[in-house]
Amino acid sequence: MKETQDNRRQFLKNSMSTAAGLMMLPVLPENIVQVPSEAENVIAPIVAPRIKFAVIGMNHGHIYGQVEAVKRGGGELVSYYAKEDNLVKDFAKRYPDARLAKSEKEILDDKSIHLVLSSAIPDERAPLGIRVMQSGKDYMADKPGITTLEQLAQVRKVQKETKRIYSIMYSERLENRATIKAGELVRSGAIGKVVQTIGLGPHRISENSRAPWFFDKKRFGGIICDIASHQFDQFLFFTNSTKAEIVASQVGNINHQKYPQFEDFGDTMLKGDGGAGYIRVDWFTPDGLKSWGDGRLTVLGTEGFIEIRKNVDIGGRDGGNHLFLVNNKETQYVDCSKVELTYGKQLVDDVINRTETAMTQAHCFLATELALKAQKMAQKLVITT
Repeated sequence: MKETQDNRRQFLKNSMSTAAGLMMLPVLPENIVQVPSEAENVIAPIVAPRIKFAVIGMNHGHIYGQVEAVKRGGGELVSYYAKEDNLVKDFAKRYPDARLAKSEKEILDDKSIHLVLSSAIPDERAPLGIRVMQSGKDYMADKPGITTLEQLAQVRKVQKETKRIYSIMYSERLENRATIKAGELVRSGAIGKVVQTIGLGPHRISENSRAPWFFDKKRFGGIICDIASHQFDQFLFFTNSTKAEIVASQVGNINHQKYPQFEDFGDTMLKGDGGAGYIRVDWFTPDGLKSWGDGRLTVLGTEGFIEIRKNVDIGGRDGGNHLFLVNNKETQYVDCSKVELTYGKQLVDDVINRTETAMTQAHCFLATELALKAQKMAQKLVITT
């Protein structure tokens, strides 16, 4: 990724735009150094730390993507805590410069920390987020960031009272280069007015590597609450909907009856004030696929459509981040390998400036609300042979 003088000036401007931001900022160096990122096979800028952040809970490997996003945005990881020794050991190897805290309270009481990240067991994420906000810090959770409508009501109440940020990292949009590019194309009018999104989220179960909570619906919230939270986020973003409702939904445990509290299939139809949507998620990715899932997104417009093959193009190009654009002018493959991942920087900006550039709080909560409502009203799907 090429770093221009204009980008540098904009970075400095954003970082110092408020007095609150100035109080939190160390002195910035004159140069921004380019080094290869471990998380992405592209050149990633290293910027001076603008905020300090910590991690509490790391039960899902998504925490590493969360940390890398904030680091790219100018966050300095200073401390971490988890109850599980094995998870702490692995995390410490990856981030040896960060400090292991003795307790959650030690992090929450540290006034130098501005942001807390978590990929704790899903049903523990919202209660932790409430404690984080009440301690005067901002919060970023792995998805699902909230597992019940009751939790959502409590989180909304505390967020409104504290005015802290409660962000959920919907990584299939925020950390996928092709999806970011699709947003740019849609906003430019490349496919006309959006009519519908179709989001497919297949996953490989890899059951021997899963912790017991993974198979307990009370812990992960159900398949629509969990996996499909990504697709609800994308539906709202691409249709530009601010209001939406569930038309129908269903869930089932088709092939994993030895885990009676598990769900391996779910789908949903919904409609919003900006378009329609269909979502399907499952745990049926076969071992023969060289990715954990053939995730796809189709955005249908009045003058064309976009298809994204997020992780793999079966029988086609290598790697992920594949985007196909079809409109009245052409059929085009768009190379997204150099598209900038902006979520981490925007979130750090928001922490400093008290803005909502990464994601509005209303959008974050509405995507979760729709997933929770679809999960709650889902009919049980039974397939017999």
